[in-house]
Amino acid sequence: MTTETYEFQAEAKKLLDIVIHSLYTEKDIFLRELISNAADALEKFRHQQLLEEEVFDADASLEINISVDEKDHTLTITDSGIGMTRDELEHNLGTIAHSGSKTFLTELSEGAQKDVSLIGQFGVGFYAAFMVATKVRVLSRSYHPDSDGHEWSSDGTGSYTLTPSSGLHRGTKIIIELEEDAYEYANDNAIKRIITQYSNFVPFPIKVTGEEVNTVQAVWTRSKNDIKDEEYTEFYKFIANAFDEPMTRLHFSADAPLAIKALLFVPETNTETMGFGRMDPGVSLYCQKILIEQHSKDILPEWLRFVKGVIDSEDMPLNISRQALQDSALVAKIKKIITSRFLKNLGELAKNEPETYGKIWKEFGIFLKEGATSDFTHRDALAKLLRFESSAAEPGELISLADYVERMKEGQEDIYYINGPTRASIETGPYIETFKRRDLEVLYTMEPIDDFVFTHLGEFDGKKLISADRADLRLPDLSDTKEKDADDAEKLEKPVADSLTKWMKEVLGEKVKDVVVSSRLEESPAIIVNPDGMFTSSMERVMRATNQEHIISGKNLEINTGHHLIQGLADMRVEDENFAKNLIEQLFDNAMIQAGLMIEPRSMVERSYEIMERALKK
Repeated sequence: MTTETYEFQAEAKKLLDIVIHSLYTEKDIFLRELISNAADALEKFRHQQLLEEEVFDADASLEINISVDEKDHTLTITDSGIGMTRDELEHNLGTIAHSGSKTFLTELSEGAQKDVSLIGQFGVGFYAAFMVATKVRVLSRSYHPDSDGHEWSSDGTGSYTLTPSSGLHRGTKIIIELEEDAYEYANDNAIKRIITQYSNFVPFPIKVTGEEVNTVQAVWTRSKNDIKDEEYTEFYKFIANAFDEPMTRLHFSADAPLAIKALLFVPETNTETMGFGRMDPGVSLYCQKILIEQHSKDILPEWLRFVKGVIDSEDMPLNISRQALQDSALVAKIKKIITSRFLKNLGELAKNEPETYGKIWKEFGIFLKEGATSDFTHRDALAKLLRFESSAAEPGELISLADYVERMKEGQEDIYYINGPTRASIETGPYIETFKRRDLEVLYTMEPIDDFVFTHLGEFDGKKLISADRADLRLPDLSDTKEKDADDAEKLEKPVADSLTKWMKEVLGEKVKDVVVSSRLEESPAIIVNPDGMFTSSMERVMRATNQEHIISGKNLEINTGHHLIQGLADMRVEDENFAKNLIEQLFDNAMIQAGLMIEPRSMVERSYEIMERALKK
């Protein structure tokens, strides 16, 4: 029995050092790589067995067996795959960065390549074993009936040996003598954990000390027509580590422009609202059923972090260690494809199963709103999925922007919305009075983020999104001219109104940008509006809550000169100017409260007591 020793070339030594010490960031990865190689060997044999009449050990089960020896600190990985000849051992293991799998595929015809699913095409995965080994022995015998067995051995320092070995079965056995700081890998539980995390969906049985570990199927690779609902649910619970059932799923595959298989789920519950903190991304990235990145932060946008599932792509741009995405342009393309398909699926669900979509919106609508404010690429698709209450809908009923546009009045050019903490507070407030009178629908935005969403959207279906608290609001004229004339007759005459607004502005000083006569108020005496159209009152409330030093921008005060309080104020200005000033301050504070912008109540409370005392004296 002759043992031959070979030296790695200088360049190969350097690359081997990089593989061992720098390429992989987690030691666990070595087992994933070796299992991937073993799976490839089994797949190659499966293919060759169909083509050749006679093979060695034809009855051997196609599986991967792993055993550990805690006493001797060794780990052994055995496959019953295609095996290697002496020359193949030298060529595949003696040449750094040579991929036997890639060569195998190249030698197949184009048609045959489609029937073979190989994982380890990068050529350096085997050398990850040296991250945990003081010595690696590879015993292999080819599937050819007349083949002999050989042993390849190296300590990873720059040389290897090749020795004939008798009595071997078909396939490859890798014996790893563990270094001291890697003794943990001579433990069954540690090996099972790594298999479950990285290699659970390898299409061949992986047994650890005789026990099969990878029992869950990679259902995303199967046809939708062949999968039962309970299988989807079981897989969701496994991949998401969940106990609930998904509200909906998206299972699709695409060959162009990229080869992608995806299975995504929407869970039942938004855990962020339950106080569990910000969710981690819930979709894991696979390549040929091998985990590349768990809970990937790159493959879906941040606002889809609530989605659970897997994305598997043969075209995944991986670096040589398959641990990191490399081609950012291609990653962006994959992200766009998956996100677009997911949003399209939600749109179809909203149309065909509105009740189910309503439940999804209730739990995860906040994430879609987040996307609408941050993701320009998918903003139009997200806009179609938004839902809000409306003045034209029953309480609790949600409508889409498309629903609103469909029933817009003739001549109406804009979509109107107003924010408030509740529907009741909005409907009893002053901002929708003129809309009610004109029978114009108003969307009710009752979450702080809503106004940011509409500001970022800007428009929908060519219609501008306009907040009802804007100073430059332009509404259709009242159709009933006689009624309009009657209203005008009841209001203060223009010279009186102009004098009053000028004086009120002097009294309020820097609190307001301007005081003007309102064309929108019907029943309320005054209203706060935003003169610049940039920040709605609700947006300012959010900014104030997150930054106590935020100074609320100057507002306009609009007054209703047909209201008896305003008309009485004009008279009081002559009778008791100081008390009239108090009334103006109180009127302004009341309007600020209705806008949700009252900050310091102490002066308002003291003033209200003075007004009460004055009333009691009469």
